[in-house]
Amino acid sequence: MTLIDRTAHWLVAMANGDARQAITMIENTSDLYEAVTVENLKNALQSKYLRYDKKGEEHYNTISAFIKSMRASDPDAAVYYLARMVAAGEDPKFIARRMVIFASEDIGLAQPTALVVANEVFRAVETIGLPECVLNLAHGVAYLANAKKDRSAYNAYKEAMKDVKNFGNLPIPMKLRNAPTKLMKELGYGKDSGESSDLLPKELEGKKYLK
Repeated sequence: MTLIDRTAHWLVAMANGDARQAITMIENTSDLYEAVTVENLKNALQSKYLRYDKKGEEHYNTISAFIKSMRASDPDAAVYYLARMVAAGEDPKFIARRMVIFASEDIGLAQPTALVVANEVFRAVETIGLPECVLNLAHGVAYLANAKKDRSAYNAYKEAMKDVKNFGNLPIPMKLRNAPTKLMKELGYGKDSGESSDLLPKELEGKKYLK
């Protein structure tokens, strides 16, 4: 087996069928060494400067670990992965944006102030910048990780979106329609029937999204 064959074989095995990861490994090795060999590929993988590629596998692995640690209510693990991202040069605004999303997706109604805190962290990151804003990030991460979790609002939206895709634009109940003209009012637009349970289209009457 030639050197090229051995290198290609090793690369395919390491990437495990992930073309994006294989390309990233080749690019990282080329940045450090003149030749792409098995030994150089191994050395590049071990480089603390190149393992975290903002478009590569390590980036996605780390942000995934960060989110899952907050979801599991483990502030220690969440702060650790925060530190990993900061040390690798991740954009602090990217981290803060993920925290804002997490506040609504995973905490939601259980602790509505989480969204306020996450937004303020994002604002602080924009205003202060590195290196001081890492304190705001750490503060926010600890708060979000310790907060109670509730995905009911997020799940409700997903269920509602399924019905929108399945049924299309169903007729809106007459009493909810805008009635800017006299004719529309005569036709029943905007007329309140007194019933509080007929706000959804008829096809979805009684449907409960928020559980």
